[in-house]
Amino acid sequence: MPITALLIVDMQNDNIHAGGAFAGTGAAAHAASQDVISNVRSVLDAARSADIPVFHNKIVVHPNPAIGGANAPIFRMLGPESLKLGSWGAAIVDEITPIDGEIVLDRIRMNAFGGTSLDIMLRNLGVADVIVVGVWTNMAVEHTIRDAADRGYTVTVVSDATSTINTDWQHAALSYALTNSATITDTATTIATIEARTRRPASEKTAPQ
Repeated sequence: MPITALLIVDMQNDNIHAGGAFAGTGAAAHAASQDVISNVRSVLDAARSADIPVFHNKIVVHPNPAIGGANAPIFRMLGPESLKLGSWGAAIVDEITPIDGEIVLDRIRMNAFGGTSLDIMLRNLGVADVIVVGVWTNMAVEHTIRDAADRGYTVTVVSDATSTINTDWQHAALSYALTNSATITDTATTIATIEARTRRPASEKTAPQ
């Protein structure tokens, strides 16, 4: 059976916390309406129990914000204080704090593969399938899924373990933009799938390469 990995995208204070830099955009409210922190944590707990590799991704702004570029509106809205490298805002929310053995990758692009070693790490582990959760659905999550599909991975996105700034953007991403790049499912189904994989006899499981 193909090896699966969990990709957690941008679960950072500035992106989803009520005290974060982007709370005024509606991001914190939409995250709360999706119960995204709790749902991501549930998927994460299932992945940990099943020994599924976990990769946390963070978008960060360096002291010289020009490093991140200003070629697109999304990059121009970052910094100089939001998502500042080493700050509370750029940190992963407490409920999703990585544990020993989980990889944390910083980047300056929307896509979790952009400028990181994510692809080679996944390939070294023999990963063929990725589960994607996190924020924002129509931006970093969508970019990551499209690139993962282009690189040959089979992608599952967990709809209620993602959020953005409002329901319109969420609907656009999950009902239109991502329908040809990923299987769209929910937290309960994802956990059941992971648990079914865990219950299979050890002789039928595929060990990491």
